[in-house]
Amino acid sequence: MTEAILEPDLPIIDPHHHLWDLSPLIAAFPQPRHRFIDALVPNAYYNFDALRGHLTSGHNVIGTVFVECGAFYNPAYGEDLKVVGEVEYVNGTAAQSACGLYGPLRACAAIVGHANLLLGDRAAPVLERLQAAAPGRFRGIRHQAAWDADPDVLGAPFHAPAGLYLDRTFREGFAHLGRMGLTFDAWLLEPQLPDVIDLARAFPDQPICLDHCGTPLNIASYHGTLHERFDTWRHHIRELAQCENVVVKLGGLAMAFCGLPDKGPGAGLGSEDLAAMWRPYIETCIDAFGPERAMFESNYPVDWWGAEYPVLWNAFKLIARSASAAEKRALFAGTAARFYRIEELLPPA
Repeated sequence: MTEAILEPDLPIIDPHHHLWDLSPLIAAFPQPRHRFIDALVPNAYYNFDALRGHLTSGHNVIGTVFVECGAFYNPAYGEDLKVVGEVEYVNGTAAQSACGLYGPLRACAAIVGHANLLLGDRAAPVLERLQAAAPGRFRGIRHQAAWDADPDVLGAPFHAPAGLYLDRTFREGFAHLGRMGLTFDAWLLEPQLPDVIDLARAFPDQPICLDHCGTPLNIASYHGTLHERFDTWRHHIRELAQCENVVVKLGGLAMAFCGLPDKGPGAGLGSEDLAAMWRPYIETCIDAFGPERAMFESNYPVDWWGAEYPVLWNAFKLIARSASAAEKRALFAGTAARFYRIEELLPPA
């Protein structure tokens, strides 16, 4: 799908993308595979070159934030510390971008890694090692909690226990984030939103980012129920927005879990169709959180399932068409720059 780039000069900080080599993992899954796994097959190897190809495809992407995805763990460091390998790898990619050889883009200017907070107090030395691996770029962690009673919703790659964010030992580890000035990215599914609301209320000073609009579901036993579940999702989003320590990422809706679009890349939908599909969720989030606490995200390459990179950002720009210049600056770059402390990337207002 080829489209003219809308508002090509608008600065963008893409606050959510991944880097990985999933080819061994994907090869290990027998047929028939979960739709999520099949969606990743064309992007099993997604390195800096692949990322840069998307970031320079027409929109004015000035910087990005890497978010953990379980890639490049180093088993030589031991079970608890193997996660440091991912941050080391990404920090090297960030240095590759920062050298200027590939233009002004600053990919992975901030890095969100992973630490197992179920270690409780033993998570503290892991967080310290993560900071040491990328002292100028490491900003925080994501510990995803996605779970559903229907095993067909998520499939085999996801193993979070039910109620993770309510667990006492998890919260013991979580408390160290605030002591170290680190952020937390929360990924869970729409039926689980009360868990992150409880977490945000229990730690009102901890900066938390809700990923992917809270991940509404249109898969497995939830297929075809988006409309009937919308009011419940909206109620929880508004309730979470009352926690001033929480921001929200506007995106992730093209994931196979959300089914927006349901047919994936084969549908060949343009930005007008995608904007119409995503608008109710994104506008609800912006209305609840405000532009200063909301940020558009690509979630690439996962959202490649339903939208090519230039088309995805065109869709976001269509949704934000009536916003003021100041609101657009916040939604497309400013909120991400502030939350992940990369304000130096922003051009003067």
